[in-house]
Amino acid sequence: MVQENDSKLGGMFRALRYRNYRLFFIGQGISLIGTWMQQIALSWLVYRLTDSVFLLGAVTFSSQIPSFILSPFAGVLADKFERRKVLVVTQALSMVQASTLAALVLTQTIEIWHILTLSVILGIINAFDIATRQAFVVQMVERREDLSNGIALNSSLFNMARLIGPSIAGLLIAVVGEGMCILINAVSYIAVIASLLLMRLRPFEREKKEHKVWKSLQEGFTYSYNFAPIKALILIVGLLSLFGMPFSVLLPVFARDILHGGANTLGFLMGASGVGSLAGALFLAQRKSVIGLGKVIIYTMLLFSVALIAFSFSKTLYISLLLMLFTGFGMIVSMASCNTLLQTIVDEDKRGRVMSLYATAFMGMAPIGSMLAGAVAEMIGVNYTLAACGLLCAISIVPFALNLSRLRQMVEPIYQRLGIVPTIATGLQAASNLTAPPEER
Repeated sequence: MVQENDSKLGGMFRALRYRNYRLFFIGQGISLIGTWMQQIALSWLVYRLTDSVFLLGAVTFSSQIPSFILSPFAGVLADKFERRKVLVVTQALSMVQASTLAALVLTQTIEIWHILTLSVILGIINAFDIATRQAFVVQMVERREDLSNGIALNSSLFNMARLIGPSIAGLLIAVVGEGMCILINAVSYIAVIASLLLMRLRPFEREKKEHKVWKSLQEGFTYSYNFAPIKALILIVGLLSLFGMPFSVLLPVFARDILHGGANTLGFLMGASGVGSLAGALFLAQRKSVIGLGKVIIYTMLLFSVALIAFSFSKTLYISLLLMLFTGFGMIVSMASCNTLLQTIVDEDKRGRVMSLYATAFMGMAPIGSMLAGAVAEMIGVNYTLAACGLLCAISIVPFALNLSRLRQMVEPIYQRLGIVPTIATGLQAASNLTAPPEER
């Protein structure tokens, strides 16, 4: 049966043979389209109401800084409680947040302090949702060899939504305004909640050894800090989020003031980035092994950096759209490769805590970068700010590139234990079989 499914779905989509993963994939896909519609609508709304680049960064900061503070605690929660129940709660709370925001926009009573407050609330919810969702993937994809495919398909889903959501939002904003986009997002959470409730999972077994929260946090930090490959991967994600993610915050400025377009132009730019990201995620999905992902991270980080610098000085829409393809590809392949490698090498009993550190680096550093970029852009302009971000991303990958061979040696025993690479004994046995006379084989 497994072989039949493999032949039907193909290696690129092999994680979809698991029922629980299929349910999550469909529900999450619908919800993510709504999420991207709300994000575009909110960015356009803030810039329309305030004309302030700084406040664009401040709203992003408000929605993401809670992850920097709370994600490590969320990781402890993900290791101690049933992850599906945690996700149902976070998705339900996100639906309430979106509904409140939609009501304020549609009744035209929205003010900037409402947006900032509700962004903080969403950030708190997301801190627990992201860490738990990252750790939950391994429960939906039962075989470890298909885990990397599941992560890659998650990334492709995220970026397919980033392609579809902003494009729809750009058109809807022009016709009916931002409020309808946010309302659609509120309704879309029903799909992911339903998918979680329909799953058939093994009974949850609580961890027998009970530690205090602080002790569990300390364990996760110590484990991640003392194992150089995990520390290096989390550092890359943090630096890419700090210097690279602000480009999406500044896009409304490029769309309106540099490319002289409207909300649909912003949707096209985000959509182009989504196309590149989707291509990157599918590129990772067709890979059969995690071997070689270290080099992939180096090349795609450099691709992202160069494309971002070039985009910062483009004043032509078509060239900007082309460069957005490359930035999307470079960023998602770098991020998803780090995620895949982390999920592969981490010990199972510390998965939630390590992935919470990944979430802290991914979501927690981005608001700091967005706030800094918004402030710097008001002083020196968005062009030079974005170019500087691209340059810093390129510089940040240099230490990882110089230490790649040493890091590879450190993870090789883990790969051997998981059967990803052959052990020395297996290699010697294979060699002896090849050199032995036919009658002894």
